[in-house]
Amino acid sequence: MIADTTPVIIGVGQYSERVGQPGYEALSYMDLAGRALGAAIADSGAGGGVAGAIDTLAAIRAFEMSRPDRKPPFGAASNVPRAIAKRVGADPKRAILTTTGGQTNQQLVGEFASAIAAGESRCAVIVGSEAISTVLALSAKGEIPDWSEEIEGDLEDQGFGVEELMEPTLFMHGASGAIPLYALAENARRARLGLGLEEYRREIGKLFAPFTRVAAANPHSAAPVERSAEELATVTDRNRIVAEPYPRMTVARDQVNQAAAIIVASAGLARELGVPRDRWVHIHAVTAATELKLSQRPDLAGNPASLASVDAALGRAGKGIGEIAYLDFYSCFAIPVFNQCDHFGLSADDPRGLTLTGGLPFFGGAGNNYSAHAIAEAVQRVRRDRGSFALVGANGGWMSKYATGIYSTEPADWSGIDRFAVLPKATDKVPVAKGPVECAVVETYTINRGPKGAEAIFIGRSDAGERVVGNADLSDPATAEAFESGEPFGKRLRLTQDERGRTLGQVV
Repeated sequence: MIADTTPVIIGVGQYSERVGQPGYEALSYMDLAGRALGAAIADSGAGGGVAGAIDTLAAIRAFEMSRPDRKPPFGAASNVPRAIAKRVGADPKRAILTTTGGQTNQQLVGEFASAIAAGESRCAVIVGSEAISTVLALSAKGEIPDWSEEIEGDLEDQGFGVEELMEPTLFMHGASGAIPLYALAENARRARLGLGLEEYRREIGKLFAPFTRVAAANPHSAAPVERSAEELATVTDRNRIVAEPYPRMTVARDQVNQAAAIIVASAGLARELGVPRDRWVHIHAVTAATELKLSQRPDLAGNPASLASVDAALGRAGKGIGEIAYLDFYSCFAIPVFNQCDHFGLSADDPRGLTLTGGLPFFGGAGNNYSAHAIAEAVQRVRRDRGSFALVGANGGWMSKYATGIYSTEPADWSGIDRFAVLPKATDKVPVAKGPVECAVVETYTINRGPKGAEAIFIGRSDAGERVVGNADLSDPATAEAFESGEPFGKRLRLTQDERGRTLGQVV
């Protein structure tokens, strides 16, 4: 007998549309999310009453609502979670607008499951969407629809939650977005392995080519095209370098119109609603962890918080990685996947595959909500393969936060067992220089390449062991040769400050 307070996933739903494709409606964020939630309700197989039973609804922040300095260009609902709830006839007691981060939806599965096990909730929903592709397409035509809505009711706005992501020194030197920040970590790993740029790009291609096969077969993919490892690794005008070592095709694709929803309920409510037992999926473990800021990490290529999260989830589920039939490692860039492969000894051609959706560069990087799609796929896989286990790893920031979930149709006993955990944050951080430094040795770097030219960013160590961030002076021939060759690691730089307060480095 499964206890009435046992949390189970009873429904998952996805919805998507591609610009210009048959049936394209140019849906708003709220409409996309409403369609996904409607699909999740239908997926439960209940005779009715699911919408009315929802007591908690968390809306994942869309990218364009994720920073204080940004506003949705077409507007949005004043109360996003209640606007989504309204579309399915739900009126939850608790309406949440979440913080920013790709790990949020996976972590919320654990939080809501714990609340259900404690008798504090009976039915909770996690739902999110992105309509960036439609926003860009309509803006290009000069069309400005009004997506604003005035929705009454209580709202629990959890804030942006980006404080731990702020690294002003890196931002000031040009590492102001995910692509260069991940590239800094990626090149640190490349240096550790002793691989040249072209050789490392081939490794990225080998990793991601199987992802494209999965994406090509997924009806919700933003780019359902199978590509070879060579095609992904070869630099061309179409596959240009965006930041070394990344060609454009190997970075997360944020131009998507995608939505996904997850419904977690108590087993007692699932029985009352008539949800068939073959729809129930049990939550065996959810763990969350937070990483140090990038500039403070002892190993610039490493992400020990993510590894600790996965290890802890496997431990709580009583499983080894070899016992997991279905894997989805967050794949905004190669390095979060490589870190898991390095840790567990997995190969790029692991017969299980490393993605369930097709991955963020190919399926699509649906903002903070990508992993809801991965969870939806995991639920469908274990329903079809009863008794099997699936693992979803969700990442936020620049490998800043991580949450892991393990799912199966096998029952998970939550009575007296802590299956959800937030792990302690590491404290062994590298000090960052607070003032001017004369010299530093390069640990890692990237070169941003765009319409305005090339900009080289480095992270290094001072003679005192402090971290230093700066720009390499590419007008100096020796410095340009070291960085453009892809081999500036270990080079000693003489540092100066320009009129803007930026640190500039030249090879000594």
